[in-house]
Amino acid sequence: MYDNKSERGGRPNCDVILMFKILILQQWYGLSDLEVERQMADRISFMAFLGFPDPFPDSRTIWLFKNRMAETGKDKIVWAELQRQLDAMGLQVKRGTVQDATFIEADPGSSKKLRGEDAKTRRSRDGTWAKKGDEIHFGYKLHQKTDIDYCLIREIETTTASLHDSQVDLSTEGEVVLRDRGYFGVKAKGIDYTMKRRTTERPLDKLDKERNRLISSLRSPGERPHAVIKRVFGAGRVLVTTVKRVGVTMMVTAFAFNLYQLCTLKNAKII
Repeated sequence: MYDNKSERGGRPNCDVILMFKILILQQWYGLSDLEVERQMADRISFMAFLGFPDPFPDSRTIWLFKNRMAETGKDKIVWAELQRQLDAMGLQVKRGTVQDATFIEADPGSSKKLRGEDAKTRRSRDGTWAKKGDEIHFGYKLHQKTDIDYCLIREIETTTASLHDSQVDLSTEGEVVLRDRGYFGVKAKGIDYTMKRRTTERPLDKLDKERNRLISSLRSPGERPHAVIKRVFGAGRVLVTTVKRVGVTMMVTAFAFNLYQLCTLKNAKII
């Protein structure tokens, strides 16, 4: 994360584990950088979770840490380590996975035309417009793959909202993947169970409808991460302005969801 150029190393860097735990708190409680700075200096539960650091990092340090993760790509290494530890706990993908995507809203500003990279604005620079049914969205899209057995997020990718779901394939060879009608017509790398959609050339017959019904019932666990991320964590909207930084935020959000889900599995005595 850090690369101090001076011979003596300069000022001590913030502990990366402490900083990452702060990011987890942010996503669990839906807090801004400034608000998490205030809360961790006031709430005993936050202090205990962080190990009573002295001093507490300020909001600027938190912002810079997330930006550094985006610039160095260390978020991908963190995510890979989480998956390694889940596998080591015996929580490997067994029956298969569910791939789905959800919109992450951003601030479009007063105009649909995006400003240049040098503009000093809180309006999203990389966000794009997309329409789904009668709803219009601006911002980004979180693509995620969830395992059927434990409802843990196994792969993620963040893109702009206008990229179609079918353009992102998170499956792996030999792995069963269940997908909704939005992926129809695009073959997956894994063992493909995509719901079929009626076309002008070929309407759905009874067998197709029954197949869709079975896939729909099996892929229902894939809806839980989206519900928790948006309704419990309040992470369905972002203020950051580039797809790289949104990607870091979504990685931490998915990480926070998996910790949340591990508690659920433990309470249910599944693990």
